[in-house]
Amino acid sequence: MKQLMQSYKSGRIRLIEIPKPLCRENGVLVRTEASVISAGTEKAVIDLARKPLWEKAKARPDLAKHVIDKLKTEGLVETARRVFSALDSPVALGYSSSGSVVELGKNVSEFKMGNRVACGGAGYASHSEVNYVPKNLCVAIPDNVSYEEAAFTALGAVAMQGIRRCELTVGEKIGVIGLGLLGRLIIQILSAYGFPVLGMDIDEKKVTKSLKLGLDKGALIGRDQVEEIADSFSGARGVDAVIITASAKSNEPVKLAGRICRLRGRVIAVGSVGMKIPRDVYYEKELDFRVSRSYGPGRYDINYEEKGIDYPYAYVRWTEKRNMEEFLRLISSRRINMTGMVTHKFGLEDYEKAYELILKNADDEDYAGVLLNYDTARKQESFITLKGQREKSQAADVIASGIIGCGNFAKTIILPALKKMKAVNIKAVASASGRNLNSIGRKYKCQYVTTDYRRILNDPKINAVFIATRHNLHKDIIIEALQKNKNVFVEKPLCMNEDELKEIISGCKSLYGAGRMPLLTVGFNRRFAPQSIEAKKTFANRGTPIMINYRINAGYIPGSHWIHNAKEGGGRIVGEICHFVDLLQFLIGHAPVSLYATQLPPKGPILPYENVDVIVDFSDGSRGNIFYTAVGDRKMPKEHIEIFGNKTSMAINNFRKSTFSLASDKGHFRILKSFIEALQNGTSSPIEMNEILLTSLATFKIHQSLKSGEPVKIKLAELKEK
Repeated sequence: MKQLMQSYKSGRIRLIEIPKPLCRENGVLVRTEASVISAGTEKAVIDLARKPLWEKAKARPDLAKHVIDKLKTEGLVETARRVFSALDSPVALGYSSSGSVVELGKNVSEFKMGNRVACGGAGYASHSEVNYVPKNLCVAIPDNVSYEEAAFTALGAVAMQGIRRCELTVGEKIGVIGLGLLGRLIIQILSAYGFPVLGMDIDEKKVTKSLKLGLDKGALIGRDQVEEIADSFSGARGVDAVIITASAKSNEPVKLAGRICRLRGRVIAVGSVGMKIPRDVYYEKELDFRVSRSYGPGRYDINYEEKGIDYPYAYVRWTEKRNMEEFLRLISSRRINMTGMVTHKFGLEDYEKAYELILKNADDEDYAGVLLNYDTARKQESFITLKGQREKSQAADVIASGIIGCGNFAKTIILPALKKMKAVNIKAVASASGRNLNSIGRKYKCQYVTTDYRRILNDPKINAVFIATRHNLHKDIIIEALQKNKNVFVEKPLCMNEDELKEIISGCKSLYGAGRMPLLTVGFNRRFAPQSIEAKKTFANRGTPIMINYRINAGYIPGSHWIHNAKEGGGRIVGEICHFVDLLQFLIGHAPVSLYATQLPPKGPILPYENVDVIVDFSDGSRGNIFYTAVGDRKMPKEHIEIFGNKTSMAINNFRKSTFSLASDKGHFRILKSFIEALQNGTSSPIEMNEILLTSLATFKIHQSLKSGEPVKIKLAELKEK
């Protein structure tokens, strides 16, 4: 399928061919009929992307600060790797579209195949022939509303939410500053509800156009006496509320809004404007200044948008979805004239003309509603063969690889490492969205890319699979891959719980019985770090047990992040502490036999299972303490290990050779290289299977100890017998 993408590094916009996205359980696949280019929002994104790196940093000081903090803790090399990976990732443009449902997720009952729907959401309702859209960002289109009219629905919801932030009562008079697309939509909605509206803009053409769409009174900023006009319009009282839809760096719209608003009135910022509130006028009039956030309640809430959990109707009357529905109702009842909103139409293939119109911003041409139309007859596939990428001849010692999951870890660690290895042919990559696949596939000279990971598993020429998906998918893909006789490298964790661990053990037993067990390795990379190997040698010939204190300053992750979701990420214990359990096992060289865990009581910002202290006892009498906290300052190095025993002590500080080292080495490259060498040489996995299973089981036992408040035994033999 074709999708418009922009390079954040160069700002270049391209129409690229990518596989159609995977339909996930809480949404639908929609074949797009029409989408709207949001001139203000998209122009701002494009302008930022076209700035040099230093200007990008100046425009986004929050991100620049994050990079500086990363430099202090992770070093120059790791930080640079992550920054350039982010810059290389293309950005999907567009967030308001319409089309028909072509596939349903298993948790979707609101829609049927073929239903006409309007869609919203950046990253979902993109300028793409097919989009995956969560069900709470889709609404049914009334029969008498066209696809082109419905394509404006997300923008209509933005307008609706701006109006709702005014908390209007019958008879109030409203001012609107900025008469572009959003301003004109707001004017029509207010007019439909019977509110008198004064519209203001610096462009005379926009004022004239808006008067034809129901504006009661217009004023040209810079020529007309706007304050006098507002005074006359409001009966010398001032308007009750002002909605600012203008896009400007200056503070002038906020100043003007304050001057024309009545005592104790409301000023609502919908557009991106300077927001330095002039104290004198806002204080004297006791004005409320409010920001309107996108489409309404539910926006940016993962539970609402991605998981499809709606807010109770009686308590949250107007969610973003219900705002979208109300906007469509107004169109259906013909209280809003969408025909007058469309100023230009282009086919998707003519996108360059559309963006040239917006970016040049010609003074002699008015544009507001710029539509893209789509060829819906084109067949859409879940994979594409990359043109110009010839299939490589494969020597006996070359490992043909497939990558499943193309998130940050795959892009910054796995793929760059494999590219350096002459023995590896990265034949294919897969991800659910497909958005980055074209750029990734070409960068690593893949033969094909796909959103269906089973195509990789069914490829007879691929003999090694690297799994870097979200945690809940690991177990099923591992078992499927092993059954297809693929060697597997899976990023931690191995699986999510003891039941899944039993399934993997059972699957491995059946393969052993058939005499064809491929290699299975988990990405417990820290045991491959140079300092870990040095420590292992230092304490190898000891005559006494050792003690290890492992402090992890993990840093805060918002509770809405997928890692905290029990079904998807498994929490931070399963998702990350497994690393530290494994390193203790490696350094001590004996099996963990019991553990006892405590945690900070969850309260306020302190989430459960992310501030824990775990004491692990090993079969030789050694003991390790894992002190894991998310309430510290990220400026402090993340990991610090102290090892004591045999009259020797040793410290590892964030796996950096020295305080002034430009990089930390946590063993990522070495574990991948060891896996490839094992495949070439026909040797066993770089990490013994028993150790992988013990680390996984011990990690799950941490949860058991926290819940029971008691020490727990770690008995792998019992698990294998069941």
